[in-house]
Amino acid sequence: MTSTRMSALLVAMTLGLAACKAQAPTPEPTPAPQVTADTSAQPARSTDAPLPSEDASLAPAAMAALPSAFVDKVWKVKPSGKVEAGTTYTFLSDGTLVISSPNATPMHGRWSYEKGALVMVEEGISYPTDILAIDASRFNIRSHNPGEPVDIELVPAPDQPLPKP
Repeated sequence: MTSTRMSALLVAMTLGLAACKAQAPTPEPTPAPQVTADTSAQPARSTDAPLPSEDASLAPAAMAALPSAFVDKVWKVKPSGKVEAGTTYTFLSDGTLVISSPNATPMHGRWSYEKGALVMVEEGISYPTDILAIDASRFNIRSHNPGEPVDIELVPAPDQPLPKP
């Protein structure tokens, strides 16, 4: 046998033995499936602010009476970077949302408050909305619009007439 053939035979035998000793890789363990509540029907929520029920300024008694605290009142936007100052928001008791800007035609949408959650519907799009604070002198909300949430600080506008639905 020639030395080239012998070398080839030795290499083949070495590789064959190595292959016999090689173990198959250990498969990664498959994590057990987690069972969670279905939240697909729940509104999105920012994790950097407490829910209204977690906010100390909104006691449980205040939460029960919350709709009457902001309904059928005209609220005016305080100066902020996202919403034009002077814009008014009115949550009418029939579920109509009227948003009026000083430089535009009033927009009519819908609103609902169910199971502690406020939802505003503008131009057919629903926006889950957190109530951050509410009392007789302020109504602060966070609307979860596409992209960044929008914080809106509102104050009473007693000089404004209640709009028609």
